[in-house]
Amino acid sequence: MNKTLIVVGENIHCTRIYKVGGSFVKTLDNGAAAIVYGGQAAPRLLPVPSVFVQGADWAAGKVKHCAVAIWQGFYGDAAAKAAAIDYLQYLAQRQEAAGAAYLDVNVDEFSTDVEERCRAIAWVASVVQSKSRLPLSIDSSNTAILKAGLAACDKARGAAMVNSVSLERVEAIGVAAHFRAVVIASAAGEKDLPSNTEQRLDNIGRLMPLLESAGLRGGAIYIDPLVFPIATDSNNASSFLEAVRALRARFGAEIHISGGLSNVSFGMPSRKLINQVFTWMALEAGADSGIVDPLQINGKALAALDPMTEPFKLARALLTGEDLFGAEFITAHREGRLGGD
Repeated sequence: MNKTLIVVGENIHCTRIYKVGGSFVKTLDNGAAAIVYGGQAAPRLLPVPSVFVQGADWAAGKVKHCAVAIWQGFYGDAAAKAAAIDYLQYLAQRQEAAGAAYLDVNVDEFSTDVEERCRAIAWVASVVQSKSRLPLSIDSSNTAILKAGLAACDKARGAAMVNSVSLERVEAIGVAAHFRAVVIASAAGEKDLPSNTEQRLDNIGRLMPLLESAGLRGGAIYIDPLVFPIATDSNNASSFLEAVRALRARFGAEIHISGGLSNVSFGMPSRKLINQVFTWMALEAGADSGIVDPLQINGKALAALDPMTEPFKLARALLTGEDLFGAEFITAHREGRLGGD
C-alpha cells in the first residue's frame, strides 16, 4: 500500500470517552480521580472534577476526557488548568507525530450553552495551536461555534477545515467561504441519511453546485460518503466502497474523498484490525483521506498490513459481506487468531 492518506485526527473531541476503572482513569490515594497520560515511564495526571464523578456518564462507567480538560481549563485551580493545557497539547502533539494533516476539534458535548461552547472552541484552538503546527478542522453542528472556532484559527498554517457542510447544513457553506476554509462535504440529505450509492451521489450532486457558487471546488472539497457500522448491516462497508468508486469516477482526481472510517467497526471486536483493513480498502477504492485516530491509522500502519495474512483476509471477508454476520471473524477473535488489538 503506497497511497497517501490525508489524516484528519479525531482525538480532540468531547464525545471521546475513557472507561472508568480502565488504564487511563486512576483513583488516587486521596480518593480523587484523574486521567492518566504521558506513558508509563513518566505518567502525568489530569484531575477529574467532582461534577464529572457525580454525573450520569461516570455512573455508566465512562468519562469524556477532553470535556474534563476543557472544564479544568475554564474552572479549575491553577494546577488543574496547567494540567488541562498540557493534556490537550499532548493529544495534539501525538497526532501530529503520527502523521495527521489536520486536528479535528469538537466541543459540542461540553455543555448545552452555546456561548460557553463558543468560548471553549476558541480556547482549545489557542491551546492546541501553541504547540502544534497543524491546521485545525473545526467540527460542529452549530454555525456560531464554527465561526468562533474558525476565527481562532491561525491562517499562517494554511486553510482551516469545516467539518462539515451538507444539504441539511447549507448555512455552513457561507461560513467556510468567509473564512477561506476547506470543507468536509457530507452526503447527508436535507432530512435523512443515504441508504445506498444512488442516494449518496444524488445528495453530493446537489451539494456540489452550492459549494462551487461559494468558491469552493476541487481540492478544497473532501467528500464524505458516510460510513455506517457493519454490525447493523453487513452491506454497509461494501456500500461505502462502492460509493467511493462512483464518486471518484464522477468528480475526478482533484477532489478528496474522506470519512469517519472507524465508524465501520462499532459493535465489533478487534476494531483496530477492522479499521485498518477498511482504510486500506477505501484507499484502493479511491479515497485519499480519513477522519480517524492517527495513532492507529497512519501510513506506517497501513504499509505494514499484509493482505496474505489470516487476520487481513478475515477482516476483508467481514467487510465485503462474504463473512455474513461476521461469524468467522468473531470465532477467530474468540480463538485468539486475530493478533493483538
